[in-house]
Amino acid sequence: MQRLPLKALLPILFFASSVSAADRPNILFIFTDDHAPHAIGAYDGWLKSVNPTPNIDQLAAQGTVFTHSFCTNSICGPSRAVIQTGKHSHKNGFRNNGDRFDWNQQTFPKLLQQAGYQTAIFGKSHLAGKPQGYDQWTVLPGQGLYYNPDFITPDGKVTIEGYCTDIVTNMGIDFLKNHRDASKPFLLMVQHKAPHRCWMPALRHLHLYDDIEIPEPATLFDDYSDNAPPARFQELEIDRHMDPHYDLFLDLVPDVEPQAIQARQDKSAWRNLQRFTPDQLAAWRKAWAPKDAAFHEANLSGKDLVRWKFQRYAKNYLRCIKGVDESVGRLVDTLDELNLADNTIVIYCSDQGFYIGDHGWYDKRWMYEESLKMPFVVKWPGVTRPGTRDSHLIQNIDYAPTFLEVAGADVPEDIQGASLVPLLHGQSPTDWRTSIYYHYYEFPSVHMVPRHYGIRTERYKLMHFYEFGNEWELYDLKKDPDEVTNIYNKAKHSKLIESLKTDLRGLQEFYQDDSDISEKPKQWQAEQRKLTSK
Repeated sequence: MQRLPLKALLPILFFASSVSAADRPNILFIFTDDHAPHAIGAYDGWLKSVNPTPNIDQLAAQGTVFTHSFCTNSICGPSRAVIQTGKHSHKNGFRNNGDRFDWNQQTFPKLLQQAGYQTAIFGKSHLAGKPQGYDQWTVLPGQGLYYNPDFITPDGKVTIEGYCTDIVTNMGIDFLKNHRDASKPFLLMVQHKAPHRCWMPALRHLHLYDDIEIPEPATLFDDYSDNAPPARFQELEIDRHMDPHYDLFLDLVPDVEPQAIQARQDKSAWRNLQRFTPDQLAAWRKAWAPKDAAFHEANLSGKDLVRWKFQRYAKNYLRCIKGVDESVGRLVDTLDELNLADNTIVIYCSDQGFYIGDHGWYDKRWMYEESLKMPFVVKWPGVTRPGTRDSHLIQNIDYAPTFLEVAGADVPEDIQGASLVPLLHGQSPTDWRTSIYYHYYEFPSVHMVPRHYGIRTERYKLMHFYEFGNEWELYDLKKDPDEVTNIYNKAKHSKLIESLKTDLRGLQEFYQDDSDISEKPKQWQAEQRKLTSK
């Protein structure tokens, strides 16, 4: 197995020794929740034709797009814990959203503070407890709300009227204009709730895309016939599991709570709607009433109903992204206004990808490409060449060492990621990783995606659903980028499979993942029987 680099010493030492503390770049990290790369124009996905992200695309044109950027565990809290620590979930202790993040552990913002950086975070943390390592912070409690949200501050809870994406952007701009210590470089993390479910756009975007049909993914009606059993027994299909009332706001207004919502434990859509001011509610009703009436008149069923649900879902998802894209434009414009742009690294990223009807799904969790991939766009003036695309395999464990190297700080030996600094300089280290490791843990839980781990190389992906017994999937991503043909049981691939399994075991050893995993079902046998009996 290849040696995975924890540091790329030559370019880093050169960089660290050639700058003074005053010259170290600022870092603006713009972070969203569930923004799939194929919903960014610069990634050339099937949604590019609707021009969803002109400001992010402009940022990409001025810097580097990482086309093979992946998460280690495709779910919100764990991905954020990986970014904070530079360590896989089994090392930082945050495997699923039911865990609690230990803020007392080593994190990169603490290390940046020690290196002389001013640090701030605004928006969605999704790691319970008061953030540590930040000079200034104001964060949403848990998932947070889209309209008139609460925020946790060092002085207690506050409620701010407005749309969450705009409010968080305003906080970032206020920091840049009024609270920045000009004698220090800064790390500013602006972290949005959008486009996380439930997908509530800003009022100004409620009619965006009304005049077009969103292109459908090629796999919208995937039947999972070639997959291992878990793909058939999940609960995240637009067809069978997306609730038109709860997820799509059909007939849902604050003074008439449908029975479908009353029966759910998670009432985030309802709680968001209850927060409306009278003017916001009037605008919401005015926008949705004619659309709901048209739906009822159409009396759809079968694939026509799936297509209607997809359109409503995809449009709201992209409408939420429009607010995020506007935020990117406002923040970049503020850097220009304050003459900070030339010495500020701007990064756009999200915690994982998302299914926008791909394979007939919504949500994330799987190791399939649409949720495994993360957007990662970097503009570093004077370093990243405008309009470049980098195809090296990177992961969210790499962000922490990258930020530390940029700051001229030491990278602790226990950080598992590799600094991206040489890649940002346009270099191609000969010892860069040739495969990435993934491990998802949250089962049984919402959407019922079972635990699994796997390896992805430039061309192949091997996944093991170990709670379902000895169930494996193998894909040739060159011939089958949509992952619709599982070739694991093809005899001609036996040598390839054995080689990948050897490399997979090597990755588990390298990252010290000694989780209690087995090829035979254990504690989840009852859950498996429930799933397979459906």
